Amino acid sequence: MVDENMIMLNIAPSSGIPIYKQIIDQVKRMIASGYLLPGDELPSVRNVASRFQVNPMTISKAYSLLEATGYLERQRGKGMLVSDKQGGEKEMDKRINILEPAIKELITQAKQLAIPKDKLKIIIEKYIEEKL
Repeated sequence: MVDENMIMLNIAPSSGIPIYKQIIDQVKRMIASGYLLPGDELPSVRNVASRFQVNPMTISKAYSLLEATGYLERQRGKGMLVSDKQGGEKEMDKRINILEPAIKELITQAKQLAIPKDKLKIIIEKYIEEKL
């Protein structure tokens, strides 16, 4: 079980991205990276809402959408758990799908800034070498 005080959510109310979407994206990344494992219990709606000073319905919406897409499952008396249906051959595809919006946004910004494809590739490769 992941300690409720240790789950690394970072909510930025002024980011322009709805809070429930921030939570969904972060939980998906934590599952994909292995930080959250099948069977791990997520903090209760009440605890997350209190910790980040947000409406409990916002947290509930995020958890419900994660449940509907198979990332979480509800278990009586335990709350929301990471689904044991994660993993396998499709795991890499899920991780790539999580990155796609950021990649599309990067490409859109590069086009708007008139950065040529070859220059963008060089920049990306530089960061890959430095960070991965």
